[in-house]
Amino acid sequence: MKDYRSVADTVAEEIGAGRLKPGERLPTQREFARKYGIANSTATRVYQELARRGLTVGQVGRGTFVRDASGAAAVPALSEPADSRVDLELNYPVVPGQAELLSAGLGRLARPALLETVLAPVGAAGTAATREAAADLLARGGWRPDPARVLFAGGGRQAISAAVAALTRPGARLGVEELTYPVLKAIAAKLGVTLVPLAMDEAGLIPEAVAEAHRAEPLHAVYVQPVLHNPLSLAMPADRLDHLAETLLTCGIQAIEDAVWSFLRDDLPPLASRAPERTVLVDSLSKRLSPGLSLGFAVAPPDVTGRVAAALRSGGWMPMRFPLEAMAQWQADGAVEALVRAKQRQAAARQEIARSHLGDFVIRADPASYYCWWELPRPWRADTFVAAAARHGIAVTPAAAFSVGRGHRGPHAIRLGLASPATETLTRALTTLADLARSAPDDLAQD
Repeated sequence: MKDYRSVADTVAEEIGAGRLKPGERLPTQREFARKYGIANSTATRVYQELARRGLTVGQVGRGTFVRDASGAAAVPALSEPADSRVDLELNYPVVPGQAELLSAGLGRLARPALLETVLAPVGAAGTAATREAAADLLARGGWRPDPARVLFAGGGRQAISAAVAALTRPGARLGVEELTYPVLKAIAAKLGVTLVPLAMDEAGLIPEAVAEAHRAEPLHAVYVQPVLHNPLSLAMPADRLDHLAETLLTCGIQAIEDAVWSFLRDDLPPLASRAPERTVLVDSLSKRLSPGLSLGFAVAPPDVTGRVAAALRSGGWMPMRFPLEAMAQWQADGAVEALVRAKQRQAAARQEIARSHLGDFVIRADPASYYCWWELPRPWRADTFVAAAARHGIAVTPAAAFSVGRGHRGPHAIRLGLASPATETLTRALTTLADLARSAPDDLAQD
């Protein structure tokens, strides 16, 4: 049986030799598996390996395209290509002095008198001290969760998984915004949950759409991102938040509130402040502090807390004690506050850069957000723009990655993540993308 790495090596050689050219679409994974005589699951691992090596870009179901493996574009560039791949897909916010700020707290935890304690096992409820610290960390807009309702997970994704597992069952209907966090789609698929797309407008999820879907066939729960929605960068105004809370209470529906990016708008209270008995709020540590710090939070109503804790245990999504104790230490010594304020300033500065380069286009973004939604000008299509951007060594995410519903490709739009590159690299990349958007697509097929 062929090893996926050897097959990936073969494809990499073809890319390096120029037999597969930048921007060229690879076959579907099923076709690829037939061509190389491998299992479909092996083909999936090959495509993942090619993406990990930075040789391809794309989304499952949308097509996979060859990047420029040599670092120089194979077609005439609209601007000087970047020296290496620029990642505007994933958002990993890091600010100057971050490591130094966190190191002091870690040093205190490493003392022999404390080390044995912080390395001991811990359950989903953590300890009284870590729950208090988490309640302070999660507080915003005049709201602070009851520490008794705080649970911990291995990370934000695990917290979401546990909330979905606790509030639904296989075959259940989970209402979601029609454009949603892609990881949720994978979680729902693994848990056998059907996602029901719900209409949105400029203020976010439309409460009437929730009620209408529930009348058609009962929803078990709704997953929603009220503050800094990913990918649309929207924040629900107070009246919409009130209306949604009223709808949840009237229909008797539980909500899973994803608050991972809400620290950037800590002036805004969560949905959980309006409908605490109907909302499981999930959050994480990594965006606030550092990409490698994995710790998730779930704030659940009393009648749901036990189910979420059981889901965390049965799913293998439990936390480790060390990040809990580190979080409490960083919260106590002010490191969390300092990093949140620094990232709020950085996000605002990067939005200014985006506006200065993309202001002539239809861009949707909250000034406090680390990402923006770009509705591409005609005749550009999302998939062809993604492929064209890849020729210049820039990775962006098409709307289809966020779209919910079988066969729904989403608008001709892309999401830009502004957090990961250095400022100078981000500026060059946005200049290149703006020039690209002003040009006409070349030999890529259009509708």
